[in-house]
Amino acid sequence: MSSIEPAASSCIFAPVTRIALISSDSPGHRKARGAFFTPPELCTHLADWAIRDPGDQILEPSCGEAAFLLAAARRLGDLGAAPGGLHGTELHNDSVAAAGRYLKEAGYEADLQTGDFFARPPRPEFDAVVGNPPYVRYQGFSGDARSAAREAALQAGVRLSALASSWAAFTVHAALFLKPQGRLGLVLPAELLSVNYAAEVRSFLMRRFARVRLVLFTERVFPGVQEEVVLLQAEGQGPTDHCELHQVRDLEELVSSTQLVSSWVPTRPNAKWTDALLPAEARALFSRLSGEAGFGRLLDWGETTLGAVTGNNRYFALSPDEVQALGLSPSDLVPMSPTGSRHLRHRLDLTADDWTRLGEGGAPTWLFRPEGEPSAAARRYIEEGEARGVQLAYKCRVRDPWWRTPLVPPPDLFVTYMNADTPRLVGNSAQVHHLNSVHGLYLHEGMADLGRSLLPLASLNAMTLLGAETVGRAYGGGLLKLEPKEADLLPVPSPRAVRAQAGALRMVRPVVIDLLRHGHLLEAVSRVDNILLSDGMSVSASELAQLRQARATLAERRAARGRSSSRSTE
Repeated sequence: MSSIEPAASSCIFAPVTRIALISSDSPGHRKARGAFFTPPELCTHLADWAIRDPGDQILEPSCGEAAFLLAAARRLGDLGAAPGGLHGTELHNDSVAAAGRYLKEAGYEADLQTGDFFARPPRPEFDAVVGNPPYVRYQGFSGDARSAAREAALQAGVRLSALASSWAAFTVHAALFLKPQGRLGLVLPAELLSVNYAAEVRSFLMRRFARVRLVLFTERVFPGVQEEVVLLQAEGQGPTDHCELHQVRDLEELVSSTQLVSSWVPTRPNAKWTDALLPAEARALFSRLSGEAGFGRLLDWGETTLGAVTGNNRYFALSPDEVQALGLSPSDLVPMSPTGSRHLRHRLDLTADDWTRLGEGGAPTWLFRPEGEPSAAARRYIEEGEARGVQLAYKCRVRDPWWRTPLVPPPDLFVTYMNADTPRLVGNSAQVHHLNSVHGLYLHEGMADLGRSLLPLASLNAMTLLGAETVGRAYGGGLLKLEPKEADLLPVPSPRAVRAQAGALRMVRPVVIDLLRHGHLLEAVSRVDNILLSDGMSVSASELAQLRQARATLAERRAARGRSSSRSTE
């Protein structure tokens, strides 16, 4: 079934045939291993693509009950080959026995080995490697299994992080079994396109192979499973600088599709491939706008940094009422944007009046941080913290004194970090500090006036919303997470484009603020689109619709992954 036994909550796409269950492997056992039926259309598609000659030698790693080997055998038979050329590896003993029996009943012989695929020495002796790697998330992928997988990937020069799921090392190891002109056909999670830990896998694929094709589905293809998959079809001796994309709706269209394959060039081999998910027309428009003076990157405007890390926000972040009750002095405190980002989502600027009203409403707007000698009240609060063990938290423990949080200057703009809808840029007219629940943007010299007044407004456009989905990453619950280096790459209107439309943007600002206040984000975006994209960059109505639909599709994919992740941990 798979070469790694996962925890019960793990999700694996392991090849399972429709043939009756073997006696010692009940549905409950399969469910505990996270094994799911692989549709035969996927097995047939990859086998038909990868196997091209009667003499081809084929390997199915983690072969389970030989779903791919059976498809490979039929393909070889269609090519006029005599039985033979089939090889498999599988950890689960009963699955190996079942695989051999099913192949024999179908009239085929195969060399099946019982054991961990990562322990099998890679020899480049196969024309095709096809299959469906086990997918065990890093939480259930540990100990000797993880060590063996990472060591196997290192043989190909690929260093995987501790956050990597099992499929990443499996993909790299499988490629080492191919002859130079061999073909790799795998069913992989769509994580290949987006997660940071797969960066080295993406780079390896483009370095190793002359052709890398991705088959992308707009609908889910595994019955009862929310996780998205892509088909990887890689062949020949690399490197290559581009990928081929074949987008289909579902399995039915995969079988019948005659859609042309398009070519797509990643910005860097190890960069995220998320924009490969875009429809071809939206991808071309996105590329055109990114390459013109109309759009640049947030990095062109300024530098994005992490906020301050207290080690214990409950202790350090205080409301005005708490400050008063503790009797703290102004010298014990610094003003800060309240923890989280909820208060930033319905405004373009955090003013001094806004900040005062937040505190009056009970929000923690003060950071406990005596700059010099603490006041008597601060000393009492420090002693209280020590009695509670606050100083034992790691971030507190490694600084001296533990109660003085390192700060960076108040930023020009806030950049929201975890987002249910889309990242927001918000001005910091209040000139308060920020904690690490939001990022800070420090504008470059000469950008401050324009950036503070108009960049938050100008960033509310269809192109930036779509770009956020391609540079960010899906997080627990379907949130869009944006680290500082990812925020640097966020497509935003260039200073030139904002300056050209400054008058119109200022006129629409009150309307946009009102729409945001009432939760109408997309209507606010539409007003900005009319100015920046339609009038400023001659983007047509149909092109705007493409950008908006592409963003909606990626956002829904992200939300669906969040729903799937929540279910898998229940």
